[in-house]
Amino acid sequence: MRYIIIGAGAVGGTIGGRLFDAGHEVVLVARGAHLAALRERGLRLELPDRTLTLPVPVADGPGTLRARPDDVLVLATKTQDTASVLTEWDGYGSADGGPAVVCAQNGVENERLALRRFADVHAMCVWLPCSYLEPGVVQAPCAPLTGILHLGRFPSGADGTTRRISADLLTSGFDAPVAEDVMAWKYAKLLSNLGNSLEAVAGPIGDGPVFDLYLRAREEGAAVLDAAGIPYVGAEEQARVRGDRVEVQPVNGAVRGGGSSWQSLTRGTGSIEADYLNGEIVLLGRRHGVPTPVNEALRRAANSFARERRRPGDLTTDELTALLGAGLPQS
Repeated sequence: MRYIIIGAGAVGGTIGGRLFDAGHEVVLVARGAHLAALRERGLRLELPDRTLTLPVPVADGPGTLRARPDDVLVLATKTQDTASVLTEWDGYGSADGGPAVVCAQNGVENERLALRRFADVHAMCVWLPCSYLEPGVVQAPCAPLTGILHLGRFPSGADGTTRRISADLLTSGFDAPVAEDVMAWKYAKLLSNLGNSLEAVAGPIGDGPVFDLYLRAREEGAAVLDAAGIPYVGAEEQARVRGDRVEVQPVNGAVRGGGSSWQSLTRGTGSIEADYLNGEIVLLGRRHGVPTPVNEALRRAANSFARERRRPGDLTTDELTALLGAGLPQS
């Protein structure tokens, strides 16, 4: 198989880099300064125990690649970019549905978008703390495994392609359980990701009132999923599967800063994934009659920060007070 990693940032760069280092065929697709750095110096993948400089082939899109029957497109962009990416890659490969597509992304919307364009879509639940803050450089701070990547066909099931991808990931520093109910894992991850916006605007969640707000966002999310009849894996099962196999450690003496939304603000990208994390809960809440004021407030705050290119954690006291009061009775 040849893995074409579309979006070679934190997640895509880590997955592609580790696959390449294990001897698998990989192409990284990137843009701008990141593409230039990858072409000039290769991918610098910083791990807890070593730093790799990997001469992974790179491309800026489908126009510079010749499609092969063994291609696997791995989508690793943020969800807000998925529609445009799928438009760009529509028609790539054979006319009978195209190549296999793996959605290595947060949220639950990407697979639905991909299935409109490609017949063979696989969902991946990404448990992979990693960072991309500098062109050409990706940090993956976990050990002994780099990450755990549950994988299955969308909307359910598994096939030979699923298992071949899983086998390649198993040789590359990951656990990659084949899960016929993979979307139950992705909905569980969605609940965890409801804190991404909060961390981005308020800084580390820690404990105290900010942590209580995170818990309220999760409670809304669980209530919505229950009302919608959507199954998700419980916290005990998640902890059992992960155990102590994916532990965040310092890389080059530095501690990882923040998650994917925090990184979007740090890089000043002008967009953030909140509409497809907190916004997914808001959407389902409206459809099923469940109030979601905390998730709506977090969605709005994160989008405002992204549009205005504010730094992560730059929430004012008044803005924090307004967030903490979301959904609470007014005195």
